[in-house]
Amino acid sequence: MDNVDLNLLVALDVLLAEGSVTGAARRLGLSTSAMSRTLTRLRAATGDPLLVRAGRGLVPTPHATELRDRVHELSRDVRAVLRPQNMRLDLATLELTFTIRASEAFLEFLSGRVVIAVTRAAPHVRLRFAPKPDKDARPLREGLIDLEIGLLGTSAPEIRTQFLFHDKYVGVARAGHPLLTGAGVTPERYAACKHVVASREGNVVEPIDGALVKLGLGRTVVVVVPGYPDAMRIVRQSDLVATVPRSCFGDAGASDHAVTAGLESFELPLSIPEFKISAMWHPRMDADPAHRWLRDTVMSVCRAAYPRR
Repeated sequence: MDNVDLNLLVALDVLLAEGSVTGAARRLGLSTSAMSRTLTRLRAATGDPLLVRAGRGLVPTPHATELRDRVHELSRDVRAVLRPQNMRLDLATLELTFTIRASEAFLEFLSGRVVIAVTRAAPHVRLRFAPKPDKDARPLREGLIDLEIGLLGTSAPEIRTQFLFHDKYVGVARAGHPLLTGAGVTPERYAACKHVVASREGNVVEPIDGALVKLGLGRTVVVVVPGYPDAMRIVRQSDLVATVPRSCFGDAGASDHAVTAGLESFELPLSIPEFKISAMWHPRMDADPAHRWLRDTVMSVCRAAYPRR
């Protein structure tokens, strides 16, 4: 193995992505027979069949499935090392897969706009959206995630960040809810309502509760759901109220959106500080032209949806 052919790494990356010898050959500009010979060499090098026949197609072996993400990141890193940094980025022919980690609310309200902006400029680029269960920076460090959108974490000071927009909490109730009529939304009337809380960890204590305690008040939480869109769907069909980021019900969450239709937002009668939504990435990708273009595109979409106020 002293003379490893790095072309095999690129070929394996494409084969595992396509799951097809013919598709991989087309992407690499090779004949099908040449791609078959490459697969034979890969099987000899790894000691594993990698792709096996299943009906009329091919499926990866467990070992190939385990290798897929590692091979993809290694292949991308090799291309980044060998790519001149002053090269002109040709978006029309760019073939990359980018992984973006974001919250459920981002996926609900902004992922479509990001997809349109990216694919219009670079039709061969693929986007993979990953869930955001926490603020762990390890996926960014290990190259499993290309870009993250959300609240800043504190576990990785080397991570590059770019401010996108300020967000804040607002209340949400169904149109015609008694809270939105009469005496207006006071702390007492807000606290007296029954609430649905969005919490992936199942924790029902939020900044809202701390602000209410300072006023000698408390609220009754009767439903806990994983995400803000889930809370808003329940609110639309009940007398419960929810507290969500403005970005779920602001410029991007227009009233004709499927999630926000039939709902009204209101200013909270509490003193809750704003928070910052940022883009995050690992410094090794800072100068990569394709990654820089991706960052700029996502940032432009976010800022257009939520202008600075």
